Amino acid sequence: MRLLVPLCVLALVAGCTHDSGEAAVGFHFDEQLYRNDIKTLASDAFEGRAPTTHGEQMTLDYLVHAFKSIGMQPGPDGSYLQKVPMVSYSASEQQQITLAGIPLQYRKDIVLNSHHDIKRVDIENAPLVFVGYGINAPEYGWNDYQGIDMHGKIALILVNDPGFANPDSGKFDGKAMTYYGRWTYKYEEASRQGAVGAIIIHQTEAASYPWSVVEHSWTGPQQDLVTENAQPRVTVEGWITLDAATAVFAKAGQALDVAINQAAHKPTQLPLGQTATISFANSANYGESYNVVANLPGTVNADEHILFTGHWDHLGKDDTLEGDKIFNGAMDNASGVAGMLAIARQFTAAAKAGHGIRRSVTFVVTTGEEQGLLGSRYYAEHPLFPLEHTIGVFNLDSTNIYGKTKDFTIVGKGKSELELYLTAAVNQQQRQVKSEQHPESGGYFRSDHFSFAKYGVPAVFAGGGNEPIDEATAKYKEQMQQRMKGCYHNTCDEYQADWDLSGALQDLAVYYRAATMLGNSDAHPGYYEGTEFYSLRPATHIKL
Repeated sequence: MRLLVPLCVLALVAGCTHDSGEAAVGFHFDEQLYRNDIKTLASDAFEGRAPTTHGEQMTLDYLVHAFKSIGMQPGPDGSYLQKVPMVSYSASEQQQITLAGIPLQYRKDIVLNSHHDIKRVDIENAPLVFVGYGINAPEYGWNDYQGIDMHGKIALILVNDPGFANPDSGKFDGKAMTYYGRWTYKYEEASRQGAVGAIIIHQTEAASYPWSVVEHSWTGPQQDLVTENAQPRVTVEGWITLDAATAVFAKAGQALDVAINQAAHKPTQLPLGQTATISFANSANYGESYNVVANLPGTVNADEHILFTGHWDHLGKDDTLEGDKIFNGAMDNASGVAGMLAIARQFTAAAKAGHGIRRSVTFVVTTGEEQGLLGSRYYAEHPLFPLEHTIGVFNLDSTNIYGKTKDFTIVGKGKSELELYLTAAVNQQQRQVKSEQHPESGGYFRSDHFSFAKYGVPAVFAGGGNEPIDEATAKYKEQMQQRMKGCYHNTCDEYQADWDLSGALQDLAVYYRAATMLGNSDAHPGYYEGTEFYSLRPATHIKL
């Protein structure tokens, strides 16, 4: 591997000459190493990298060996591994489900689970209540549960939030999803309301993914954290197809489309006068999974840390499938983990050459992201390095396989001053920073950085772009997008030897440059006024 010394890391903002590659700023990402890391982690041998499986052990061994070889140090306890106590809940595939007297077929019509250590779920004649978007948000003057006692009842809930359906109303954040639109929030709020069950009505556009993602992601063992002070949780939770929900509403003498329209304009509670009967076997198995943590101490302020996060886990394998049974997760997220290793190589090479940065750089490769950001949630609750000394978090998830771009996407753009460093690095590549095209998908709340944002640590999720650098790249991108269509959370998310990874290398350079700038400064970025996390760590008016 050929590594060049960063000749101007201390003057990145001031103006080293550059082109769209990396050579002119004095460092080089080895594409073959990066490609090999993706290929290996996404190979069938790793069995889809599900937590608590043989695939996890192979992944941990690979990453620990890689970080050691790169020259990164372990965590403060002398280990590269942080134990994450987990429980896997397994709902039987043989489920008897009747809503409004209509028998529903598991997987085809509905997917249900229980995050309780119980041997069976048996719910008889639980009243069904449509609660719109299932939101209780005093700051928006919105409560879909106003005046209704949900104890013993099952909530039917729309995905996303009212701003998505009615973006011109001024409600919530318009087309951009708020945390109230996330499925995790729906279950949390229904639990707080005392409901016995919560079932989300799937709509492809509102969810930003098709039913096949629900079928693959919410079936099989479902992991969760083992916590000492567990919050109340509904007995049964899951998703129902739009067609099945429409039939249930029709049986109740209601039109689902009318109810959906009403829910977009005002808080909605609609008892359907129908009940649900649900029965299935359930089991809970306890085990341990692990985050991988590697650290490069800073030369001056070693107690201040810049974090890189990305999840090593994917969906494992499903032996009930015919043909390909392995969810290899090449893009999601072998590509992101490989990117973390590539960035780690740059930092250690610079340090060995006498150009180490002032602050420490720490890599946290997390477990259980696909099951609800479990590993990052655990780290944020049990940080190995104090969060008050964590300056910022750069998150890598599904890097760009579609070639170089003229632009660079920041998901949830406008939240924190950490974006200033990304923007400065992007400008050096003569690219333009833009917001994501589909803020309604709630991308800012869907990856590991969010676990840190909730504690006020500035955290960004960025990369890729939508404008190919030239016509040839545009043609390649169109062809590759067709090939990868439907592969999100599916067995076809496999490594492709003809992927154009030049765009990913562009983005890795942006992250490396941004972290170097921040690491050599004394600045403490915060969140902008008007954002969800401003009160936790306010912006400090940084100017670059």
